[in-house]
Amino acid sequence: MSSSHHPFLVVLSSPSGAGKTSICRGVVARDPGVAYSVSATTRPKRKGEVHGRSYFFYSEKQFLARVRRNGLLEHARVYDHFYGTPRANVLARFGQGRDVIADLDIQGMRSCKRALPGTVGIFITAPSRAELARRLRDRGTDSTATIARREAELKVELAAIPDFDYLVVNDRLEAAVDRVLAIIRAERMRTARLRGVALRLGQPKGAR
Repeated sequence: MSSSHHPFLVVLSSPSGAGKTSICRGVVARDPGVAYSVSATTRPKRKGEVHGRSYFFYSEKQFLARVRRNGLLEHARVYDHFYGTPRANVLARFGQGRDVIADLDIQGMRSCKRALPGTVGIFITAPSRAELARRLRDRGTDSTATIARREAELKVELAAIPDFDYLVVNDRLEAAVDRVLAIIRAERMRTARLRGVALRLGQPKGAR
């Protein structure tokens, strides 16, 4: 796929329940120029998960070897397991002329911005804190203790909003996908990302 701009990474971060993963899926489904970043993990594969599509499943030894080789744009230990973003997979999509979207935590966004200048950070949130809490409880996938911990983390997460380039309120999923797509399309037109187009347009007639 050809591209007139330098491809870039878009990182969506949000409090639990705000819908960043659903938005990522919606963006990829609607724009073939965007690829989803599959994360690597050391946690055991669950029923129905596929290596390379759900996650890249590695042993801890394999994962840490990739860390030492600078093979991950970002990584973190979450409780008993490691998670990270494989550098080679993102760069391979760039080589195809595709932008890449990832759903990561706030620290992951910051790490990606350091590793890949030009990374775009988008913070996703619900219309209110009460709505965030309701969505978290209604998911039915977390224990009471996990819900309490994530609600306690909310204040810290919201305080990180100024570190992001954009803020998108997910009041309705399709509308939120529209907003993220609009951001991506606008970012593609930044003069700093264009492959010499702006320079060619600025040349005098007949110049080579």
